[in-house]
Amino acid sequence: MSDKPTPYIGLEDQLILRDHLAADRTILANERTFLAYIRTALTLFVAGLSFVHLKIFESHIFEAIGIIFILLGIATFFVGLFRYKRMQALIHKIKQEELKELGEKNAS
Repeated sequence: MSDKPTPYIGLEDQLILRDHLAADRTILANERTFLAYIRTALTLFVAGLSFVHLKIFESHIFEAIGIIFILLGIATFFVGLFRYKRMQALIHKIKQEELKELGEKNAS
């Protein structure tokens, strides 16, 4: 195997392959969800820029819609970043608790 550190150090006795794969799937799902937030934010932002620069009609309504889309895109990015970081911290906390419990079992 590789010498790359894994988040399962100390849990090798307790976790089976299915548990390792489930933890990895959870981490990847969190990253995939964050990428979906980024993709949505970029789409809203670009759509907003398109509306702002739309000069076919001399109406300020399109500019207002564009600004709203731009703000929604920025807000979507920060909501996604907040949720990603929160879930990442939760996953890290759960792993630390597992390591702590394993350490207490091995000490006794």
